[in-house]
Amino acid sequence: MRVADVMMGTPASCTANTNLAAAVEILWKRNCGMLPITTPEGKVTGVITDRDICIALGTRNRPAAEITVAEVQPQNLVACRADDDILTALAILADKKVRRLPVLDTEGHLQGVLSLDDIVQHANASTARRLPELSSSDVVEYMKRIYRPNEVVAFEAAVA
Repeated sequence: MRVADVMMGTPASCTANTNLAAAVEILWKRNCGMLPITTPEGKVTGVITDRDICIALGTRNRPAAEITVAEVQPQNLVACRADDDILTALAILADKKVRRLPVLDTEGHLQGVLSLDDIVQHANASTARRLPELSSSDVVEYMKRIYRPNEVVAFEAAVA
């Protein structure tokens, strides 16, 4: 099974100049938790999540309409390709401890979004006669890796 078989092919996105109030409105209207950040040419430069926005608003004394996505977007872009095997994408999700990935073409243009929710919806229970390409036990094992806590770091050290 490939990422293209599972991904959502019409994702919402925003630009680096989008303010957080507008980004939240997109998330709300599209019922999603992550927005790929694109250039005018359609190349993905990063992503912003509902969690990123929440932390940004909780740590700044400014209205959401005055903060741009560029000010708070994480610097590392983690993505996959539509022709990647779904287990490869699950390994990326587990390794990076994220629940969603933008799906990019070879030039970095947005093709879709792969979420853990999409993967769960496509997993099948294995039977004695047939082992599916994406078994529910595979998904559970990767979910355990995604949700496993990172090394414990004192809060004070993390915010210093």
